[in-house]
Amino acid sequence: MTNTTSGARAASGPQFTLTRGGATAIVASLAAGLRHYDRGGVDLVEGYGRGEIAPGAAGITLAPFANRIDGGRWELDGAPQQLDITEVRRNNAIHGLLRNTGYAALDSSDHHVVLEATIHPQHGYPFLARHQVRYELTADGALRVAQTLVNDSPRRAPFVLGAHPYFRLGDTAPEQLRITLDAASYLAANDRMIPTQTVPVDAAHDLRGGRLLPDVLMDTAFTDLAAGGIPPRDGATSATLSAPDGRSVSLWHDDSVSFVHVFVTATFPGRTLAVAMEPMTGPANAFNSGDGLQWLEPGEQSTMRWGIDAAL
Repeated sequence: MTNTTSGARAASGPQFTLTRGGATAIVASLAAGLRHYDRGGVDLVEGYGRGEIAPGAAGITLAPFANRIDGGRWELDGAPQQLDITEVRRNNAIHGLLRNTGYAALDSSDHHVVLEATIHPQHGYPFLARHQVRYELTADGALRVAQTLVNDSPRRAPFVLGAHPYFRLGDTAPEQLRITLDAASYLAANDRMIPTQTVPVDAAHDLRGGRLLPDVLMDTAFTDLAAGGIPPRDGATSATLSAPDGRSVSLWHDDSVSFVHVFVTATFPGRTLAVAMEPMTGPANAFNSGDGLQWLEPGEQSTMRWGIDAAL
C-alpha cells in the first residue's frame, strides 16, 4: 500500500495523494473526503487544509442517508427511531452517520485508494453496515468514485448514499460561472429544508439553459434528470459549471443517482460564492417519504458511481 502522507497527525486524518493523467487528487480519511482535485494545475473543487475540518461539509461522502432527516425521526416496522440531532438550528439529523469518522484504507496505489468505515448499530439506526469508497483517476485525469454500502446485519436495512463536492474552475471568479443541470423537476421544501412535494421546474429553478451563479442562490434537490449528460459519457448524466472562456467542469454520475442537490452559497470561507453539486440516490427525508429510499437484505450491497470531468 502506498501514497499515505507522512508527518504530524492531521485533523482530517491520514491523506492519500493520487496522480495520473496530469491530475492530482488528495483524499482525506475523515469522512472519506475529497480534499483537493486539480487537472493541469487548475483547481476543480473547493479544497481545504489537511489540518482543517471540511468547511461546509466540502467533499465528504454521505451514508447511510444524505442531506436531512426531519427531526431525526422515522419509523422502522412501526417502531419509532430517533437519530442524533446534528443540525441543531433546524432540529434535523444531517449528512449521514460517518461525517466524524475516520476511514481505514483497504487498498491503494499511485492513482487509486479504497477506504472503508463501519456504521455500528446505534439509536436511530439499529444496523451494522460498511461504507466503502473507491477513488480513482483515469488515464486522462478524470476522477471516478464508487460508494458501496454493505449490509452486515441479520435484517434488511434502509439507505441513501450521497456526496458533497463543491466545484470551481481555477481562479475564475464565481460570479462569472454558469451552472447547467438538465433536470425537469425539483423538490419544494419548507423553512427547515425538508421536502414537501416534487414539482416541475419553474423560472426560478430551471437550470436547463444555464444560469449565472449569482442568479441561483439556492439549496435545492433536483430530479427527473435527463440522460446523456454534459458531455455525454457512458450513458450518464451530469451538472456543469462553465466559464466565459469555454472551460467547464462537470459532475458525472450513473443511473443509480436519481437526485442532484444544488447548493449555491455566499457563506463558504474565503469565497464570494461557492457551489456544491451533490449526487444522491435519494433526497432529504427519504427515510420518512420513501422517495428514493432503498433497502438492503442481509449480506447485500449497493453501489453509487459518480465523478468529475473537465474540459480545459
